[in-house]
Amino acid sequence: MYDNDFAIGRVVRSNKGRDKGKIFLVVAELDEEYVLICDGSLRKIDKPKKKKIKHISKLNIISEELKYRAEHKKKINNAFIRRELERLGVRSRN
Repeated sequence: MYDNDFAIGRVVRSNKGRDKGKIFLVVAELDEEYVLICDGSLRKIDKPKKKKIKHISKLNIISEELKYRAEHKKKINNAFIRRELERLGVRSRN
């Protein structure tokens, strides 16, 4: 892990690009500059968005359930991602 601020399960908001203002979950860390994000509807778990860390801002919310599932190699699907974002009470402005 490179930057613990953007670890798996972190809720983030996009600041740049056509998805500006949308809320996502970090599903993988690629290196110190990039992460993979998805929201279960616009960006699906099977094709997450590769995003530069400097183009997203972190929210003070972490999905412990997503973190647990990723660590224990349990199933993560789009419905789970959507439910988790809804359960955490975050929604996109767009």
